[in-house]
Amino acid sequence: MAKTILEAPKQQTGAKLFVPDYVFVEPNALQYPLGKELVERYQQQGIPIQMTTSHNQVRGIPGETDVEKFRNAKRTLVIGVRKTLKFEPSKPSAEYALPLATGCVGHCHYCYLNTNVGSRPYIRIYVNTDEIFAQAEKYIRERPGEITRFEAACTSDPVSIEHITGNLKRAIEFIGQQEWGRLRFVTKFHHVDSLLDAKHNKHTRFRFSMNADYVIKNFEPGTSSFSQRLEAAGKVAKAGYPLGFILAPLYWFDGWEKGYTELLEKLRQELVPEAMEDLTFELIQHRFTKIAKSLILQRYPKTKLEMNEVERKYKWGKYGKGKYVYPDVKAKALQAYLEKEIARLFPQARVEYFT
Repeated sequence: MAKTILEAPKQQTGAKLFVPDYVFVEPNALQYPLGKELVERYQQQGIPIQMTTSHNQVRGIPGETDVEKFRNAKRTLVIGVRKTLKFEPSKPSAEYALPLATGCVGHCHYCYLNTNVGSRPYIRIYVNTDEIFAQAEKYIRERPGEITRFEAACTSDPVSIEHITGNLKRAIEFIGQQEWGRLRFVTKFHHVDSLLDAKHNKHTRFRFSMNADYVIKNFEPGTSSFSQRLEAAGKVAKAGYPLGFILAPLYWFDGWEKGYTELLEKLRQELVPEAMEDLTFELIQHRFTKIAKSLILQRYPKTKLEMNEVERKYKWGKYGKGKYVYPDVKAKALQAYLEKEIARLFPQARVEYFT
């Protein structure tokens, strides 16, 4: 395997499938079929490969500046083994997070992974899925007679790397066999074709992250377009998946009412009839932490993202940490307006929560 990384990164657009410029591998990953398969694949493609002692401690990603290192890290795939099989809670979306991957190929300025992943923004995929699924089954058994929901997109966008791993389809079919298990995930990517024939048994809710044009154009580089996501949502609905939309982050900008009405009207006009049978919405207002603000301004110095603490409300979270959200007046205005428009345009849909 190559000992050094010399190749320059290629440009990537959200419409194309992600191909890493650099690959790192944990030695233990080679004990699993997927780990071996991926190493052989990237060796054949001539992509530089290095060994790393841990997927949490990857060293050697090139870059002269912090911004260069960050952008190269977002083009780096790390093939590892998920050692910690204690699943994190994922309220209000689900009981547990299903850890299939960490990191995302997109460049959304506002992403909470700027806080959660911090100095490790590279894409980590886990090859020990049988062990992960066995742990999920254990959690299901601990709640006899109750539905246990798993969120597969807490720390990544699994659709954006599904062509690499196939892990999402495996998870869908695993949960499809569990009487009391349910799976949920959200994506900003349209590469869904490999998932359309999965035996999901309607146990997986397939959600798409949507937003007003202003937000997508200014803050979501490296992701699929609105129209691509909408077309993919139609495919998913026709394949029998329960469908959902996450409107996040709800962002206060000049003309936000018009922007969000246009978004919802486009959905109503273009969604296939199958999508209306069991449709959900989740509403999440924009928030940021001090750590995230610092990293965002460093990594996207020209961003238009508004992050003025003086104009926000500080909301305490677990472990004594908190985040900045909109003050109550703005938050309630966003919630009331979006819920009213959803009720007008999608009377049979349900809003699962606003946060």
